[in-house]
This record gives sequence, C-alpha cells and structure tokens, in this order.
Amino acid sequence: MKIIILGAGQVGGSLALSLANEDNDITLVDTEASVLQGIQDRADLRTIVGEASHPSVLAQAGAKDADMVVALTNSDETNMVACQVAYTLFHTPTKIARIRAVEYLTYSDLFVQEALPVDVLISPEHLISQYIQRLIEHPGSLQVLDFADGKVKLLAMRADPNGPLIGKRIEEIWEAMPETEAKVVAVYRNNKSITLHNEGHIQVEDEVFFLASSSNATSIITQLRGTNKPYKRILLAGGGNIGLHLAKSLENQYQVKIIERFPDRASYLSEALNKTIVLQGDAADQDMLREENIENMDVFCALTNDDEANILSAMLAKRLGANKVMSLINRPSYVDLVESGMIDIAISPQQVTLGTLLTHVRKGDIVSVHSLRRGAAEAIEAVAHGDKKTSKVVGRKIEQINLPSGATIGAIARGEEVIMAEADIIIESEDHVIIFLADKSAVKDIERLFQVSATFI
Repeated sequence: MKIIILGAGQVGGSLALSLANEDNDITLVDTEASVLQGIQDRADLRTIVGEASHPSVLAQAGAKDADMVVALTNSDETNMVACQVAYTLFHTPTKIARIRAVEYLTYSDLFVQEALPVDVLISPEHLISQYIQRLIEHPGSLQVLDFADGKVKLLAMRADPNGPLIGKRIEEIWEAMPETEAKVVAVYRNNKSITLHNEGHIQVEDEVFFLASSSNATSIITQLRGTNKPYKRILLAGGGNIGLHLAKSLENQYQVKIIERFPDRASYLSEALNKTIVLQGDAADQDMLREENIENMDVFCALTNDDEANILSAMLAKRLGANKVMSLINRPSYVDLVESGMIDIAISPQQVTLGTLLTHVRKGDIVSVHSLRRGAAEAIEAVAHGDKKTSKVVGRKIEQINLPSGATIGAIARGEEVIMAEADIIIESEDHVIIFLADKSAVKDIERLFQVSATFI
C-alpha cells in the first residue's frame, strides 16, 4: 500500500516505522530535516522536507497515485487543508486527519466530501480519555481494550504476590471459576512472551492477558486479583483537553478533583465542569496533595503536557499514599523505566493512537487493531467472509487454521453471542475473530488468512 504520512512527530514517526517494517511504500513529510533523517536511518522509507499542505509538496510525495494520506501534523488547520488538497487536486482515495480542537469535532457536518473531505477523524485526546476511563472502570487492570462493538474485552493484569494466580497453571485458573467464560491469550514474564504450556505456572509480576465477554470482565478481574474494590475517589493533575474530557466522563459516577496550575484555565474548568472540584495549584506540591487527602485517593492521574512533571507528581502521590497512580508519558524511553518503579501504569499517547490508525491501513476486513507491549504485539479483530472454498478460515475448526507462530485466536463474536475459542470451534462466515499476536511481524500472515479468494462475490 502506498501511504503518505504528514508530520514526523511521535505519532507520525511511530506509524511510519510500523508500516515501513510491514513492506508498505511510505513517504514521510515534515518541516524538520533532522527529524526525518533520524527516522529514515531506522527504516526503508522516503522523506520530504516541506509544508504538509502545499500542493507541490504533496505532488512530490506522490499523492497522485497514493492509496492514503494520513495528516498528523501539530496543526489541525494544516491537517484539514492537506486533506482538502489531496482530494481536490490528486483524488487520493482515503484521507485521515488528526483533529485536536473540540470546536471542530462538535460539527459532524463539517467533515463531508462537499466541505472538508476527511474520511477518518482521529482525536488523540478523546482516545486517551476513553483508554483511562476503561482502566478506572476495571480496578486492578493494566490495560482494557474493546472489541466487537464492546461485546468483548481484552484485559491485562499483573500477578499480585498475594493473589490467587500465583503458582497456578493456566488450566487451573478456570477450573477454580467454572461458571466464567474467558481465555488467557498471553503471559509476559520479564517483558518476554512465554509459551502457554499447561505445565507452566504463573509467577509473581507476570503480566497475564485474557479475553472475556464484557459482561464478565469486571467479575473476572475481581476474582483473579482478589483485593480490588471499585474506585470512588479520583484526582487528576492537569486540566488540558485530556483532563477536561476525562473529568466530564467520570464526574457523574466518581468523586473527581482536578488540579490545574494556571488560574485562567482553572477558572474555565470550573465553569465547564458540573460536579468536579477544580483546584488551582501545583500537583507536585506535597503540602497541597496532603491537604486534599491524597492517601485516601483511589486513583491519581498525571495528565499534563510535561513528562517530567507527570512522572514526579505521580511518584510523589504514590509515596504519599495514593492507591493507584497513572502517568501520561510521551517519550517511549521513559515508559518502561517508570513502570519498573513507583508508577503503576504509564500511558503512551502514541501507542493508544497508533492502534486506531492501524485499523484503517490493514488489509482484509480488519475492524479493530490495538497496539500492545509498546508496539511489539497487537490484538486484531478480523471479520471472516466467504465459504470453505473461498476462505482459509471459514468452515474450518480453529485447530485446522494455519496460524503463524505466536498468534492465538481468543474469542469469536457471532451476532450478539460471544464464544471463547476452543480447538473444535468452527469459524462461520461473518464471525468477528479476535486474535492476539505476540509478534506483530505476523500481521501480514493474518491479513492473508482473512482475505477471500478472487472467486468470491
């Protein structure tokens, strides 16, 4: 696939590297030559220095015969104009734009072919706030991802030293919960995927990924973790777009406080939010945190634009007694570093956004893609089409499907029914199949599996 990516920031650069390593024809455009050179040294792709919205730059990038333009610059206006130019002058089939400003997103009629021809809108702030909200709704989880229109969830959790998982074989986990339908799809130990042999035992600090129906997800987390109670009190540090959106989503179900450093923004937040308590001050001020009873907070989320400030305030909150601390961290090099210390969950904006972007560039009928383990693994929802003659999966038992190494079919959504994958289950046409890939290099094999032959009509 020939794809032009506009903007070589953290999201654009990550996407370019990911797609280039999958043998796509990638052209990356940015105004900073040094940034482009750094990315080009790591992957086989073209780079062009220039303004993303200029017709001459898009022409040089090959917009005339490109399959897709993905506009990810820091300017909403540049992204929108670039899509308009790609549509009007070059008739590019698919145009994706990152739009941050809520003022644009509230007008759905704006993004139509007759006005601003953007086929897919990506709002990082909305995606990140949704991501954090799911973590809060499922206490004890490290990651919570939705599939099949919310009917299936992929959950990750860490094996607690005093929890019921320790020393158990995979088969024993579900034997202790006979009424629960779920499937373990991966276990990571010391950042490496381990083979799920029945004789293997869960150890302390293992990360366990499992799929379950949404109706079972919360009860499964409770049973497997044992001690987690529903969260009630939430403290957010940073009242930017993410903090505001998250507070709006949570304030009717939780007791929410938000700390904002700048007085004008704090005043705006107090007017925009109904039940949230807005505090003006520094989230890294331990006296302020103590005054707000940080030791009684179920969750502390650091959501400013400053990685260092987020890390320090989250570590301070944890030391002062906060139950669970999360931190928004843009620099990939920081993420693994902080999660090995006092911070419970490091949230990477580019990884959250990357999954949504990958959904629209995968071949075959790929409905949903989630990037996992800092981009090393993926979870994919693919729709099976055709019949036994035209498809490599339809009409076959799961054990008969030639899955690549490290791939596990975890669940099937069939209409409103959720079926946990077993070896003798037969895939039917229009099934939504959820697959965990421990190694994302196998993505091409999965795409080929779910593509129907040319004879299918």
